[in-house]
Parts: sequence; C-alpha cells; structure tokens
Amino acid sequence: MFMVANTRLNTSANDQCIKIASFAVQAMLYEASCHPSPGLVSRASSGAHQDMDYFTFLDSATTLISPLIHCTEAGFTSSTPQEIFTQIRQIGQLGEQQMFRKTLGVNTHKGMFFLLGVCCAAAGKALHSGARFSALQSIIKDMTSGLVERELSSRYHEFKNADELFLTHGERLFLHHKVEGIRGEVQRGLPTVFDFSLGFYKRNQDLGKNQRLVQTLLAIMQYCEDSTILYRHSIDTLKEIQEKAKQIISIGGVKTSQGIKAIHEMDKDFSRRKISPGGSADLLGVTVFLDLLDDYMERD
Repeated sequence: MFMVANTRLNTSANDQCIKIASFAVQAMLYEASCHPSPGLVSRASSGAHQDMDYFTFLDSATTLISPLIHCTEAGFTSSTPQEIFTQIRQIGQLGEQQMFRKTLGVNTHKGMFFLLGVCCAAAGKALHSGARFSALQSIIKDMTSGLVERELSSRYHEFKNADELFLTHGERLFLHHKVEGIRGEVQRGLPTVFDFSLGFYKRNQDLGKNQRLVQTLLAIMQYCEDSTILYRHSIDTLKEIQEKAKQIISIGGVKTSQGIKAIHEMDKDFSRRKISPGGSADLLGVTVFLDLLDDYMERD
C-alpha cells in the first residue's frame, strides 16, 4: 500500500510533490469531463464504450493520486534520470493494479497514467535540481533514452515467434505496423505536446474551459498516431479521423456554429462505429497537466 508522505522529504518538498500530483489528477478529470469529445467517455456520454462511464473515470483518477505522488517523489532526488525511470516503472505497476481493482478490470487510464507518471517524476527532478519548466522535455528524454530499442526494436523477432495473446497492445502494434506508440512519443520527449498542443492550448485560453479542451482535443487528433484507433481499427481509419479533425479545425472548431455541428456529428459517428481516440485523449490530459505545471513552476 502506498503512503501519502515520504519521510525522506522535508515538509516543503513533500508539499510540492503533492501539489504536482494534484495537477495530474486535475488533468485526468478535465479530460474526462469535456464534451463533446468524439467517441470518448465524458460527463454527458460513454461514447464508443460500453464497459465504462464517467463515474468509472472519476473512480480511476482518484485511485491514482497516491502513486502519482510517489512518482513525483522518485524524481525529487539526486538519482539519475534513468534510475528514476526504473523506479517509477515499479510504482506504475502497483498503481495499475490499484486502478484495475477499482474499475473491476477496465482500462481507463493506463496510457495517461504512464505519461503523467513520467511527467510528474521529471517535474520532481527539475524542482530538486533548481531547473525551470523549460528543462522538463530534456529530463524526460534522459529518463526514457533507449526505451524503444530495449522494449520494442530489440525484441521484434521475439514478438514474431510469440503467441500474440501474450503480447501487449503496444507490442502487437510494433509487430504489425512498426508503430512505436506511447514509448516512442515519450522517448522523443513528448513532441506532440511540447512542440504543438501545449502552445495551442495556451493560445486558446480565451475560450471557456470546456470549449478549450474540446478544441485542443481536435487539434491533437489531426496529428496523433493514435494507437487505440490503430489497435481496434486500421491505418485507413486513423487517416480518415486525422483528416476529419483537420477539416473541423479549418472551419473554426468550437468557435463556429458549423464547426460545433461537425463535432457533434463526429461524436455520433464515432460512438456508432465504436471509434475511441484514446491516444489523443491521453495527450490532452498531458497538455492540461503541463499547462498547470508551467504556471506553477514559473510563478514560484
């Protein structure tokens, strides 16, 4: 069982770790709350899903508070970035078990939890070393250096000879499509977020919270190599969805009546076809978290 406080940290450091983890949970709740979020679970709809609803996501997010605190604490040390990453993978495994127990086996936040755990640990490392928010992407790259080679590329022939029932979703996607998925994104330092969606989210702060989240989700969907869609559907479906998102953004998205109508139509279509852009949702959650973290680190 996780403890909320780590006695190795002083009160100020412990408070910072709890604050950062709270941003991660806030980001999870924001992502699950926005609507219309085509095909995704929201406060208004279960989207393409039959095995979960909004309350499943609330239960899951609150269960992950403690492991996210511990991921931040793991970074708040003099350990090397790779040592920190090894430690948070162990924390992550325990956190996933807690999540699955709470959701009765439903995978609500596995991908987002992995990404937010890495970001929380990197934030802890930055604060411990006196670095600014601008150092975060470099820390993440250092933490995850070689991840794709270790867990995917070097094991390709092993995957080919394995029973696919024993492969993870990410391993199957690499086997069939050479898609690096979440591992590749994090090893490259989350370029979709740092180089695109975070700036997009900040530029749209004049919108209401819900509109801002939906607009940013669509923006991410334009470019995200969404492993959830690839795994459940096909590369052609992914390209179709990326193109639809581009079209909706081009006509204004939530800023125009035409765009709003198109988003609602997309939501109905995705729910009917059981299309859930879960990878894009994960990156939306990370975007919200990093925006909150940026404000906190630069303010303090």
